Amino acid sequence: MTHVEDELTSQPECWTRAAAEADGHRGVLPVPGERVAIVGCGTSYFMAQSAAALREGAGQGETDAFAASEFPRGRSYDRVVALTRSGTTTEVLELLGGLKGWIRTTAITADPHTPVMTAADDVVVLDYADERSVVQTRFATTALTLLRAHLGLHPEAAVTDARAALADPLPQGLVDCTQFTFLGRGWTVGLANEAGLKMREASLSWTEAYPAMEYRHGPISITTKGTATWMFGEAPEGLAEQVRGTGALWVDGGLDPLAELVRAQRLAIAVAAARGLDPDRPRHLTRSVILAGAQE
Repeated sequence: MTHVEDELTSQPECWTRAAAEADGHRGVLPVPGERVAIVGCGTSYFMAQSAAALREGAGQGETDAFAASEFPRGRSYDRVVALTRSGTTTEVLELLGGLKGWIRTTAITADPHTPVMTAADDVVVLDYADERSVVQTRFATTALTLLRAHLGLHPEAAVTDARAALADPLPQGLVDCTQFTFLGRGWTVGLANEAGLKMREASLSWTEAYPAMEYRHGPISITTKGTATWMFGEAPEGLAEQVRGTGALWVDGGLDPLAELVRAQRLAIAVAAARGLDPDRPRHLTRSVILAGAQE
């Protein structure tokens, strides 16, 4: 078993713990009415997209998501939440340093022995969700579970569905597909983006992700026999039939959307194995992006 396989199978236990601990972190996480930005890089950015959509959709306050390198420095927020597994990513540390004394910041990280512990005003450490892998799985979903629980939006069924996502066979023929498209709506758009990233990182697959209603506006033109379209959450009316009409494989996301992401993680590992790739050694990637000469 690879490191990434071992880590992705531990997600139900990590989610249970994060949900139980959410109330204990209430003092350093956004409160209702605050104007908030959530930032990250790579996987963490996509989790930020989902968390921001959940918070604003729940009426908790205006919430934006940015790649850390694209944060609009002239915009005012009550709090900035940074998601960073390693606590060493250059763009995140530089942003937190620039916000010091101006905007309150909270970092959610996996490693308490990194520069982010002093770069942020407040820190939540999810060290039990840390990973050896380059490819993120459990830290990302555990951080999002913490934020879902903080918002009162973590359903008990999510953990049950995650166990099902790990145990049930993948849809027949899915591993043999040559192109994968992931679709989402609202908070699941970030999950669709992350599923696409997992496929690219682990299995070098041709993968795309879109808001579901945008799929008809051009991207469906690439859909044909040998491609797969996977929906996170409820699909727009008629889209499944339209995709099936192209000859493509339609994958209906019937589980909790975060559990569907676990299924997509499994797919990435399965496709990597089928192609003779080692998902613990993704091409051109490192566990954390630390730029030479950057300020800490």
